[in-house]
Formats: sequence, structure tokens, C-alpha cells
Amino acid sequence: MQTHLLGSPRIGRHRELKKACEQYWSGKTSLNELLETGKNISLQNWKLQQEAGIDLIPCNDFSYYDQVLDMTLSVGAIPERYQEIAARKSASEHDLYFAMARGYQKDDLDITAMEMTKWFDTNYHYIVPEFQKDQPFRLFSQKIITEFISAKQAGVNAKPVIIGPLTYLLLGKEKEEGFDKLDLIHNLLPVYIEILKELENHGAQWIQFDEPFLGLDLTEKAKEIYQSVYSEIRNQFPELKIIVATYFEGLKDNLSLASSLPVDVLHIDLVRSPEQLDEVLNAIPQTLSLSLGIVDGRNIWKNDFERSLGFIEKAVNTIGSDRVFIAPSCSLLHSPFDLDLETNENTLSPEIKQWMAFAKQKIHEVVALKKLAAGKADYQVLQQYAENKKAIDNRKISSLIHNQAVKDRVDITTENDAQRKSPFSMRKENQQNVLQLPLFPTTTIGSFPQTKEVRAWRSKFKKGELTAEQYDDLLKKETERTIRWQEEIGIDVLVHGEFERNDMVEYFGEQLAGFAFTQNGWVQSYGSRCVKPPVIYGDVHRPHPMTVYWSHYAQSLTQKWVKGMLTGPVTILQWSFVRDDQPRSVTCKQIALAIRDEVNDLEKAGIRIIQIDEPAIREGLPLRRSEWQQYLEWAVEAFRISASGVEDTTQIHTHMCYSEFNDIIQNIADMDADVITIECSRSQMELLQAFADFKYPNEIGPGVYDIHSPRVPSKEEMIHLLRKAQAVIPAQQLWVNPDCGLKTRHWDETEKALIAMVKASREAAADFVLQES
Repeated sequence: MQTHLLGSPRIGRHRELKKACEQYWSGKTSLNELLETGKNISLQNWKLQQEAGIDLIPCNDFSYYDQVLDMTLSVGAIPERYQEIAARKSASEHDLYFAMARGYQKDDLDITAMEMTKWFDTNYHYIVPEFQKDQPFRLFSQKIITEFISAKQAGVNAKPVIIGPLTYLLLGKEKEEGFDKLDLIHNLLPVYIEILKELENHGAQWIQFDEPFLGLDLTEKAKEIYQSVYSEIRNQFPELKIIVATYFEGLKDNLSLASSLPVDVLHIDLVRSPEQLDEVLNAIPQTLSLSLGIVDGRNIWKNDFERSLGFIEKAVNTIGSDRVFIAPSCSLLHSPFDLDLETNENTLSPEIKQWMAFAKQKIHEVVALKKLAAGKADYQVLQQYAENKKAIDNRKISSLIHNQAVKDRVDITTENDAQRKSPFSMRKENQQNVLQLPLFPTTTIGSFPQTKEVRAWRSKFKKGELTAEQYDDLLKKETERTIRWQEEIGIDVLVHGEFERNDMVEYFGEQLAGFAFTQNGWVQSYGSRCVKPPVIYGDVHRPHPMTVYWSHYAQSLTQKWVKGMLTGPVTILQWSFVRDDQPRSVTCKQIALAIRDEVNDLEKAGIRIIQIDEPAIREGLPLRRSEWQQYLEWAVEAFRISASGVEDTTQIHTHMCYSEFNDIIQNIADMDADVITIECSRSQMELLQAFADFKYPNEIGPGVYDIHSPRVPSKEEMIHLLRKAQAVIPAQQLWVNPDCGLKTRHWDETEKALIAMVKASREAAADFVLQES
């Protein structure tokens, strides 16, 4: 048996990469210093695995921003608008790379960033490749080769990890009509062959191709291309040992395809699809080895050794130990780095901590499982096995987990709890009579920049260096300043800025029962953006109001309407590490009832516009279409439970970002939010077409300002986007807003962009009135 990893966390033990990137982007450090940080993180990851006893150690799993963008640069799929940067002698490859990820606005150039969307059903975002008809490819970046050479020089038995050619194409988007991106395989495959030749020349023996699309619904054309591509690779490289890695879903109807590919090892995810093992063992030929993904790469719970050893024993008895590999289910990119960093018992109790494992601990679990399965466990591993069993048993019977009152409330919830009192057409009229909003009303999505000062106040408060009264006073001043500034520039529906909040999920989890928290449980969301998901370990309920104090305070400062800002139940579920001992639908309904209580209390406090953010509802879709309906039923119901306890005059908003809506537009309508705001600027309003084709009945705010890029859009650019929106959505339904919250932006760019946004809204409204008259 051999052990391997599919990939490692790349932000560093203490988020070194985040800090290094942001320092470089702000001009405070050099490119060499950034690159040195990256090299150190990779070396530390390799050495950690080597010392633990991992047999095949991944390289090229490190990225300065995103692994898909890395592949785009490697194969030279650089969109035309970046060619001037690429041609400049003064610009480095990394300047081009970051411009593609974040946009570029200097040196008389103003270039938008590439689109960003969710990586399958995770909260990680990737940069979407852009393809033209007859798209040329060429070996541009040497990153894959140089990282393998670096690992080899460090004495590491390295296995380059490369996004498979079919998955790479399927992740991309055709930017013009009249062609199928899969037809580009004829241009792309020669570049992959060139990369493999370079790797083989430098001594590579193993290659891992990530092909998660083998777990999704595939067309017959895609299946045929899979066969031809891997046959060509095998013909060109008969001695190279190739692993094809699938994850996030079972192979199902793609099993015969995957098992017939001319490769050496097939990796399957037995965490997400444990039932597939028997079918796979019966299907694979004698020439194919099997990698068992049995340690959960996406959650923080300790592996159940007894259960995993059962999987290994079954595989060994069927195909022999020499054809069995042991691994995590997917890359550990989605796991926090090291549980040993959690030293504060006030944050994470010892009882809950003993149930958990982060990336470092998962590496040791993989190695321990190999030794136990092979009958070669030493005293230390046997002790680890005993502790594992004790922790698993303790979690099953712990009194921390279960709350009968919460279970009973879920059981008595009825369909009426998920219904507003009146249909939207009636609510709209009642709301307009109360709210008196203008045409093209302006608002923001919720958060305003969290400056160094704001973060410092929070840190000092947590350390006891500020009293609660002092901290409260500072936040009130920042909130009032933000309210006054929004009034000054003419925003119609204000927000309080969320300066008291650390994260849109963690903030709520900290106030809900059934949640635990970490000090250093950071995972990458996109680029330098890291999040620290809370841990749902038990039954969830709301002991006390969570946001009413700050929303009521902000509303007391102004005659304009201030939105109450909440995170929805599906997003809290998706962006947390979720308990795995009950169905996710049950946990989600528990959260929905807690949010419902908060919505009702906000209404009682005089808040007439309440936003319940659900950016993750599309992300939560099962990867197989046949399983969508069941998920969508309980996800939509959870949102409606959270929103339906209010009067008709209270306007419910929701927000979604970086999602394709075409295939779930009916379900979005079924959510019955009065107003939905969506990300649209990076796609140049393309995402809005789904709402137009469907004739979406409620109000909608298509984002006109990309907040994930530091560039400031002009008023004219936003007017152009609004006109594109008006071409497909009636003006009376349109709101004007940024794509997402402004927490990660700086005040100077925020002020310029929002002033331009308000002016764009006013001009669009005036033009519409003129046309109508």
C-alpha cells in the first residue's frame, strides 16, 4: 500500500501567503519577497508530509491566487485585453497573473478582471478560463516544471498535480457563440504533452490529473474525448505512472469510462460517496490500482479508523494490497492547517477539540491507517488508534450535542411557516406605500470597509485592552460616520456597515447555540481572502437577539431606511464545518428557525427592510442533476421559513453572488424574496439573461460594480451596464448596487465607486422618465 495527498493548504501555517500577497499588491514588498514566501510554504508542506511518512507528495498544488488561473497561464490562454501587459518588458509574469485575477487600473490602462465562480460545491472561488473560437494554446508559464524541480532538489518524492485537460476545458466559458469549448482539446492537448515531456525529462515518475468532472453528468461527446485524450497520453508516455483523481461525488454512470481509462491509479472519494466502493472494485481491470479517499478533506471531524479500516480491508481482499493507495478524499486546500494551534480552551473546549482533525492531523491519519491496515502499527500508532476510538465513541454520546426543545420545534414546523401572508404583487404595493422609494433605488450589499483601525479595535477588545463600553463607543462613531456619508452622497437604502462583525457567518455562529469556534481554522476562499468557518457540532438555536441592537441604533440616526443585515440558513450551513451525524437538511431547518426569530425581532424594532443573504444556495446544489430537486426543496423551504414571519409591509431582500442561475431560476423565484441582488458586473450582465427569459416577477438589483477587484469603475461604465439590464428587465423592477459587500475594499476606492454608482442611477432614472414622457 502507498499513501499520498491530492493537495495541501497553501495559505501557510499563519496565513503567510495572504499577508505577503497583500503587501506586494500595495507596493510595500518586492516580488522576490513574495516568491520567497511561496517557496517557504511549499517546502514546509513537503517536509511535513515527508516526515509524517507520506509516500507520494504533491507539488504544483501551491498557488499564489488560484490553481485554475495557474493552468490558464501555463497553457497561455491569456485573454486579448491583457496582451499589452504581457508584451511589456517591465511587467513580470506575476503582474500579468494578478491583473487577470484582480483587474488592472494604472499606467493609462483600465482592464477588468476575469470572471470568478465557485469550485464545484465548495466555498472556494476559481478564475474562469475564457475561450474564443479556435483558441490557441502554448506553453507560457513554467510553474508546473519549476515546482517539480524545486521539490526534487529538496529531496522530495514529488508527484506533480495538474488539472486534467477535460476538466480544464469544462471549467471554462465560451466568450463567443458558434463553437463548443470541448473542440479546443485538439489545440490544448499538445501543450499538455509538452508539459509532460518536460516533467519526464526532469525525472518525474508520477503525475496526478485532477478530473472531478468524472463525478458529474457528462455528454457522450465528453466521454469519447476522455478516452481519446488519455489514450494519446498513454501512447506518448508508456512509462509515466498516471493517477486520475475524482472527488466531491461518486463515479456512478461514469464508472465504466473511468475504469477503462489507460492510467495506473484511479482515485475515488469515499467520504462523499462511500457506497461506490463495491461497484468500483468489481469494475476495475487488473491493470488499475485504486486510491481510497477515506480521510475527509473538506471537514474537520476526526476520521473513524474502524470504519476506514473496513474499506481498506475490503479493497485489499478484492484486489490485493499492492494495488491499494490511501489518501484524503480531496485536496486538503479545504481544511485548516493545524489543530495544534488551537490552544484557547475558552474558544474551543477540550471535549469538542478531541473530535476534530485539521490538515496536519489528517496527514498523520492517512499514515496511521496504512500502518494499521498492513499490521505494522508500532506502539505510538496503536495508542493513536485507541484515542481515535475513544473520541469517536465520546462524540456519539456527548450531552453537548442534543437539545430536545430544538428537535421538537423542527418537528412541529408546518407549510404555513414557509408562506408570506400575501403574494408579491400585493406586498409590492403595500411596501411602496410605506417605503416611498424612487425609480432605480440605490443600496449596498451590507458591509463597508473594515479598516486596520476597526480590526485593531476588535483585537484589543478580545484581548481585554478595551472595555465593552469603549469598544461600543468606537463602533457607534464609525457607524454614524458611515450613515452620514451614505446620506451625503444620496444612497436611498442605507446599511450600518457591519463594523461589529468579523465574518458574515462566524458573527452569527458566535451567537447561536450548537456552534464552536477556532482561533486559527482559516481556509482560502479566493486569492488572499481567507475565512474561518464556525463548527456546527450540535443542535442550533438562538439564545438571544443577534443584530437588533446595531440595526436599531443605525436606524435611529437617520430618516432614511436602514436595512437589517442577516446571513441566511443555507449559507450559514454551507460556509460552516457541519456536523455529519444528522442530515444537513435538519441542521439547516434548525438554523432557519433561529434566523426567523431574528427577522421577527428586527421588524418589531422598526426595521422595515431586512436582507437575508444566500450567496451559497447555488453552491449547495448536488453535483448530479438527478439529486437537485431534493436539495432545492429543503433549501428553499429553509429560506422561506426564515423570511415568512413578517408583515406584508416589511421588504425582504436576499443576495447571491458568483452563481449561474439559468438552471435554478424557478427555485430562486420560489424563494419569494421581494428583492434579490446578484453579481453581474464581471459577466457584463450575462447572468441577468436567465431572469429575463424567465420573466422574473420580483425586484432585482444586478451588481454594477465588481468589488472583488481594486479598480474603480466609471459612471459611464455603470450606466452602460444599467442600460444592458434595462434591455432585459423592466426598469420598475431594477435596483442599483455593487456586486457584493465592501468589507475587503479600501475607503478611497469605495467612496469613488459609490459616488459614481449613485450618479449613474440618477442619470438612468432621468433618461427613463424622459423616454416614457
